[in-house]
Formats: sequence, structure tokens, C-alpha cells
Amino acid sequence: MGELTGKVALVTGGSRGIGAAVARRLAAEGAAVALTYRREADRARAVAGEIEAAGGRAVLIQADLAEPSAAERVVEQTVRELGRIDVLVNNAGFLTHGPLAEVPAEEVDRVLAVDVRSVFLTAQAAARRMAAGGRIISIGSCFNGRVPGAGFVLQAMAKSALVGLTRGLARELGPRGITATVVDPGPIDTDMNPADGESADDQRGLTALGRYGEAEDIAAAVAYLAGPGGRYVTGTGLAVDGGYTA
Repeated sequence: MGELTGKVALVTGGSRGIGAAVARRLAAEGAAVALTYRREADRARAVAGEIEAAGGRAVLIQADLAEPSAAERVVEQTVRELGRIDVLVNNAGFLTHGPLAEVPAEEVDRVLAVDVRSVFLTAQAAARRMAAGGRIISIGSCFNGRVPGAGFVLQAMAKSALVGLTRGLARELGPRGITATVVDPGPIDTDMNPADGESADDQRGLTALGRYGEAEDIAAAVAYLAGPGGRYVTGTGLAVDGGYTA
């Protein structure tokens, strides 16, 4: 039996990359997992299929979290189909970059809607239904500690908002025995930021280890925070960045 046996987790943006790795890892630890996806139904079904083939339970929820009503709906569906919610992993988001002068207002609105507003609303909806021992874990960014150059103003702003959110949630929900944390990845080899991409060598050079991490490295951190080992960790962040912010 895994450390999360009997628990239910909701992972937003769980069809690929970090979200998929997190969903698989939490399922391997025994949790029943609901995962959201926006467009890539085939990839979401593949992740669910892996979980079920290994003996776990997975529920797929199609949702565009830029829509304000989506947060309440996905949490309600998770509880309806799996009976409860113990762990929320706010992973859905955009990786965006570009010169400040060229960022259109529409992109600002979209990034803030998904990376900030949906995180707040999903945490709000989940907190209403969580019992003592609940965990709210958000996936932030190494930009919370260091912005290495130009072109990342929007990304840094959006992900930095999760630091304040996490601290506020910790104070608000601590009396109920619910923790809130943020995991800040460094360069992670995913299709959004591949280790053979155009800027990969520069990113490797900014880490202390001189290499990219893997999505499973983030999943391991999330599993720790979601499990018994994370019960006294709240209101803070965990950098999983290969020394990017050292």
C-alpha cells in the first residue's frame, strides 16, 4: 500500500509533462486521481490508461480553466465521481516569454486567468470540501526566486503571485489542518521546454548541476508534500531547480 492509499487527488493540466508525471506518481502512491485537460484528449486518455493498467483509478475532466466557472465544476465532478478530495495540485499554466513591448493585452489576460485566477478559484472550491489533512500544492517556477534576463516579465509576475497565494492559504486554512505549498521547478525536460531546445544550453548553464531535470523530479516533490512527510510543511515553497536559484 502506498502512502496515499484511500486519498483522492485532483491534478489540473494532467495530460502531459509535469502534470502527467504528477498524476502517475500520486496514483502509484495509492491515490485515486482526477486530471483535467483542455484539448489533448488522446494524451489524457493515455495517462489515465497507464494509471488504470497499473491498478489505479483515474477520472478525466475536460475543462478550460480560463473560464471562471471551470474551477467549481472540476472540483465538484472530482468529488461526485471519486467521493472526496484530499489533494489539489494546481499545475495547469502557460510558459510564455517575449519582449515587454510586444506582449499583447490578450496574452496577459489569458496567462493571468489560467496561472493565477484559476489557481485561486480551484483552491477556493477544493478548500470548501477538504477535511483536516488536505493539501493544496501549486506548481510555480524558478522565476519566483530569480529572473535571469529579459523577456519573462509576464511569466515571472504570474508565477510569483502563487507565493503570496500560498502564504495566505496557509494562514487561512491552517486552523482546519489543511496545508498549502508551492513547488518551483527549474528547467525541466518537457515538450514545453525541451532539453534540446533553442535556449537549453543557456538554461543548463544557469543551474548548479549543469543539466535539466525531469518531470518525475517534480512529481517526487509533490508526492512528498502530499504524503505524511509533508504534514508539517505549509506556507512555503520547495525549489526543485538543480540549483538555479542558488
